[in-house]
Amino acid sequence: MGRRARVLLAVLAAGLMAGCDGLDMEQADVCQALLPALETALDDPGRHAIDPHVTADPDHPRTVVLHYRLSGEPATADHWIRCTFAGSGFDSDRRVLTAVETDRRGRLSDLRLHMVQRFWLGSFLAQSAVRGAGDTARGPPAWAYALQQLLNALPVGALYGLLAMAFTLVFAVIGRINMAFGEVAMVGAYAALTLVHLLTARAGLGQGGLGLAVTVAAAAAYAAGAAALLGWTTQRLVFRPLAGRAGQAALIATVGLALVLQEGIRLSQGADDHWLQPVLNRVLVVARAEGFTVTITPFKLALLATVAGLYVLLLRFVVRGPFGRAWRAVADDRRMAALVGLDVDRTVGRAFALGAGLAGLAGVVLTLHYGGVSFHMGTLLGFKALTAAVLGGFGSLPGAMVGGLLIGLLETLWSAYFHIAYRDLAVFAVLALVLVFRPRGLLGGLLGGVLGGQGGGRAEM
Repeated sequence: MGRRARVLLAVLAAGLMAGCDGLDMEQADVCQALLPALETALDDPGRHAIDPHVTADPDHPRTVVLHYRLSGEPATADHWIRCTFAGSGFDSDRRVLTAVETDRRGRLSDLRLHMVQRFWLGSFLAQSAVRGAGDTARGPPAWAYALQQLLNALPVGALYGLLAMAFTLVFAVIGRINMAFGEVAMVGAYAALTLVHLLTARAGLGQGGLGLAVTVAAAAAYAAGAAALLGWTTQRLVFRPLAGRAGQAALIATVGLALVLQEGIRLSQGADDHWLQPVLNRVLVVARAEGFTVTITPFKLALLATVAGLYVLLLRFVVRGPFGRAWRAVADDRRMAALVGLDVDRTVGRAFALGAGLAGLAGVVLTLHYGGVSFHMGTLLGFKALTAAVLGGFGSLPGAMVGGLLIGLLETLWSAYFHIAYRDLAVFAVLALVLVFRPRGLLGGLLGGVLGGQGGGRAEM
C-alpha cells in the first residue's frame, strides 16, 4: 500500500472516530419535539421557548439534554429537558424514550411518559409545531439558506459521481451502457445492511466509539467487494458471450440483468423497505445568521474526504497505473491492444469489477445517508447516475465526477426552491437538453488530448 493510500485511510479513520461519540441528531429531534408539549402544560401563555440547543450527556449513555430559555428571561437563564433512550448506535430502539426529566417538573411518571409518546410524539401537529418553533417571520437569510443547500448537495453529488464513474469505466471498454449499475448499487446497499446487522447482533459492535467506526468501515469494504465480485461474474457470464455482436444485444442483456437482480433481492429479502439508523450525525455549526444555523455532520465530512480521496487515487491509477494504461488502450482500439499483447478480456473484466465496486460504495453512501434500502431503489438511482455521466461526457472520468456533482446540486436546489414533485422531471429534462445540444457532454472531447485520451475518443482522461 502506497504512502498516499495510508494517509487517506488514516484521515478516514480519524473522521469516522471523531463523530462516533457525538450527539445523535435523531434522538435530539425526539427530545426537542417534547418542548412544545411540556412548556404548553406549564400555564405560561405569555412565554415561549427560545434558543433551544441539544447536547449529549457525557455522564449518562443514551441520554441527550435540551437546553432553552423562555422569552422575557435573561440570557443567563437555563432550563433543560433530559431524555434517555433505550438504545444507541445501530440499535433499532434508539429512538424509544425510557425516561424524561425536566428542571421544572422533575422526572415524568410512567403514565405521563406513555401519554407524551402516544398522543404527542405520534401526532402530526406536534411535528408541525416543532418545525415552526424556530422559524422567523421573514425566514432565513438567502445566503445562509443557499449555503446550507450547497452543503446538503455534496453527499448527493458524491453518490451520483461514484455511479457515473462506474458507467464510464465500462462504457469506455465495451462501447455499451450497462443499465444494471443501479441494481448493483442496490446489492451493495443490502450487503452493507446485512453485515451491519451481523456485527451489531453477533459481535456487539456498532454501539459507538471504535466499534461504530469498525462497523462502518467493514460494511463499506464488504459491500464494495461483493459488488466487485458481482461485476466480474456478470462480465464473464453475460457480456463476454455477447462480445462482438452487432446491434443492442448487450444493452438488452443489461436490462434483463437488472430485472434478475431486482427480483432476486425481492424474493430473498422481501418487498418491504429496510431501515438503518443514520450514523455520525452530530451537528457541526458552520455559520449562524438571524436565527438560522448552517450545519454539517461528521458523516458528510468523512464522506467528502473519502470520495475526494477515491477520485484522486482513481485518476492516478488510471493515468499512471498498468491497469489504467491497458484500460485506455482497449478503449481506444480493442484490436490493436490485442495485437500488441494486452489481455483484452482481463482488462474488460477488471473494468467491470472496478466499476461495480464503485457502484457498491455508492449503495453504502445511500444506505448510511438516507437510511432506507429497498429492492426497487436501483432503477431511478441508475437513471440519474446515467444522466450525470452523459452530462459530464461519456468516456471522461473527470466528466463523470463533475456531472455527478451538478446533478446532485440541481436535485437539491430544485427541492429547496421549487416544488419537489417536479424534481426528477427537471433532472431528466437536463438529460434531454444535453443529448440534443451537446451529445458529448460538458467535458467530453475537451480533456482527451491533455490527459491521455486518444484514438476513438471513448476513453478520455
